[in-house]
Amino acid sequence: MQDLIQRLAEWQEELAAIRHDLHRHPEMGFEERRTAALVAGKLREWGIEVAEGLAGTGVVGTLKGRRPGQRAIALRADMDALPIQEETGLPYASASPGVMHACGHDGHTTMLLGAARHLAENPDFAGTVHFIFQPAEEGLGGGRRMVEEGLFRRFPVEAVFGLHNEPGLALGRFGIRPGPMLANVDTWSVTFRGTGGHGAVPHRATDPTQPMASFITALQGVIGRNIPARETAVLSVGHVAAGDARAPNVIPSEVRVSGTGRSFSPGVREIMGRRLRELAELLAAAHGCTAEVAYRHDYPALVNTAEGVALAAAAAGALASADAVDTDFPPITAGEDFAYMLQERPGAFMLVGNGVAEDGTFHHVHTPRYDFNDALIPIGAAYWVSLVQHALGTAETAGQGA
Repeated sequence: MQDLIQRLAEWQEELAAIRHDLHRHPEMGFEERRTAALVAGKLREWGIEVAEGLAGTGVVGTLKGRRPGQRAIALRADMDALPIQEETGLPYASASPGVMHACGHDGHTTMLLGAARHLAENPDFAGTVHFIFQPAEEGLGGGRRMVEEGLFRRFPVEAVFGLHNEPGLALGRFGIRPGPMLANVDTWSVTFRGTGGHGAVPHRATDPTQPMASFITALQGVIGRNIPARETAVLSVGHVAAGDARAPNVIPSEVRVSGTGRSFSPGVREIMGRRLRELAELLAAAHGCTAEVAYRHDYPALVNTAEGVALAAAAAGALASADAVDTDFPPITAGEDFAYMLQERPGAFMLVGNGVAEDGTFHHVHTPRYDFNDALIPIGAAYWVSLVQHALGTAETAGQGA
């Protein structure tokens, strides 16, 4: 199916221009109005039925194949950007200060648009494809909101699939695994409170910076001593706030520390939250202070079904050699709200290589110098088309393995 990539590469200049336009005009979660309008306009231009406004700015395109069949699948791309100041110096760099497509969602949207156009021109499949363009993946739960607003009631499907670029993985290589592939995402915070006082006479104060300092050090003991070594888990501190820089001689009465937790199993997630709370409260009491603890479960772990992985791997393998598709890709402790869609319907989430420079370097996602690789556009679009062909190829064979 290399000819499929070549056919889609004929649109490279046009598709790259779409990607550059999206990159130059990034929009934060639930604010993707310009992006959504562009997506909806392109889909309609290609004769695809369009629904707008799901989860505010979400767009769903629906295309029926010319062959008879009742099966339906969904393909999902995300549209939102990040609050990062771009430092790429590219001619199409972000025109919005402090906002940047630093995760490649501009590329994800473009690849799915390319696939939608090809399938609209070549609807040689049985059943229905829904193209989901999701808002607010970056921490705001746009996927959850789409599900809650009836995504799969309005657009019934038997399976749903996602795709994400992976910097550091060679261009055109694919990675996937059955079971948990991306982590549970939790957010926690601890506020230590004491009386505070004058820094010259600390014995007259109860100093909340003491339990805070001990807590940050002890926190890693949860991972090293409470989590089984065979499990993967992370507890990281991301923010510490106390006092006023203009008054370094004042012991603050309140100190706040917050961070993130990552895990793959419900049991490990429970241990992390419980032990974090116990440590904070016990250390606070030991120093004559109090601790207010919040441990919030955000995104669930992303869990691929075995059948979904088999279908996705077959679709990717049809585009490349078998060794270019790693079906035992290591789990990643990043989160992804496509997990909410996989909680509702079976399917799989695939990674595709964004490439590596000749010297072996690359810029990872969520960094100011990252950029999506335009050479990936026809590859990713071809993967989506191949997936539809494997899932809905004909009335007789559609969905075998799904």
